[in-house]
Parts: sequence; C-alpha cells; structure tokens
Amino acid sequence: MDKKRILIVDDEDDLRSMLKFRLEALDYDVLDAVDGQEGLDKARSSRPDLIILDLMLPKLDGFKVCRMLKFDEKHKHIPIIMFTARAQEKDKQIGKEMGADAYITKPFEPDVLLGKMKELLK
Repeated sequence: MDKKRILIVDDEDDLRSMLKFRLEALDYDVLDAVDGQEGLDKARSSRPDLIILDLMLPKLDGFKVCRMLKFDEKHKHIPIIMFTARAQEKDKQIGKEMGADAYITKPFEPDVLLGKMKELLK
C-alpha cells in the first residue's frame, strides 16, 4: 500500500516538528509549511492525501487557504483538518463554511488527531 502523504501547515516550529516526527513514525509521508502561502503552494504541487492546517498563519490565514483549496476542482477532495488554538464556536462555524472537514483545537490529544486522520483517509 502506498504511504499516505500529509501536509502540516503551522508556524509553530516545535509543534510542526513533533507532529512530523510522530506521523513519520506511523509511516506517513510528511511535508510541512511554515505559512499559508507556502502551504497553499505545497498543497497544489504535491497533492497531499490530507492537510493539517493552522488558522493563525503568516501571509495567508488558514481560512483563506482552506477556501482556496476547497473551491478549486483539482483540490477540493483533499480532507482538511483545521488545527488551531481558536476554540470559539464562531471560528468553528467559519471553518465549516470554508470547507474544513474537521476542527481540532490546541492543546490537543494526539489520539483525537490520529483518529480523525484515519477516519478522513478512508
């Protein structure tokens, strides 16, 4: 079976590194980006199987990145997990409106994130 490719878009170096390490240990092919523009470019060029996307990012915020991918015929099928410290209901609602497939708040339980990933990668 082919390795699933995951794109992590987050400007927190420690969190991005920890997630990358953990996912690679679970045999995922992991790409990462430090800002919204880089994340959008990598999503378009590398065609990941799933994107873990922070909201508060330099250059383009996560809402814009999500919307640009979900309203693009070539990329709208890619599941996107919004992954953010913004836990207010209105943020979750906006995420849903932008096309996010899931919304997980930080701090997070790794098992919750992994479970949601497995569910979306089926």
